[in-house]
Amino acid sequence: MPIPPQFVRMLRAHIDRFGVAGDGWLFRNQAGNYVDAAAYGKNWARARESALTRMERVSGFAKRPYDLRHAGVSFWLYSGVDPAECARRAGQSIQVLFRYYAKFLSGAENHANSLIEDSMRRWAVAAADDR
Repeated sequence: MPIPPQFVRMLRAHIDRFGVAGDGWLFRNQAGNYVDAAAYGKNWARARESALTRMERVSGFAKRPYDLRHAGVSFWLYSGVDPAECARRAGQSIQVLFRYYAKFLSGAENHANSLIEDSMRRWAVAAADDR
C-alpha cells in the first residue's frame, strides 16, 4: 500500500527500534507473540485513555482503530486527492468509496465548481487569443 514518505520514515524508525518477528509480523505482544484480536480492543482503550482528553473520549473520537482508516481516507479526499486514487490506496472499489464517502464528496461541490470555472475562464482567454 502506498504511504507518504513521512510515514515510511516513521515505520522504518519503528522497525529499527523494535525489529520484526521471525515470521515477519511487525507488532507483537510483550511475550513476542502475535497480538490476538481481543488484545487490540484492550490496548486501543488504554491508548485512547492515555492520549485523548475526556471530551474526545466521550465524543467517541477514534473509538475503534477502523476510525483512523476512515479519517485517513477522508483526509485524502479533503486534500484533493483524486477519488480513484483514494479508492486504490484504501484497497476498495470506487463504488465503495462513493457509497461511504458520498456525504464528504458532496461537500466538495463548491471547490469543484471553482476549479471548473477557473479552467473555463482560462480556456475562454486562450480561445480569444487565438482569434
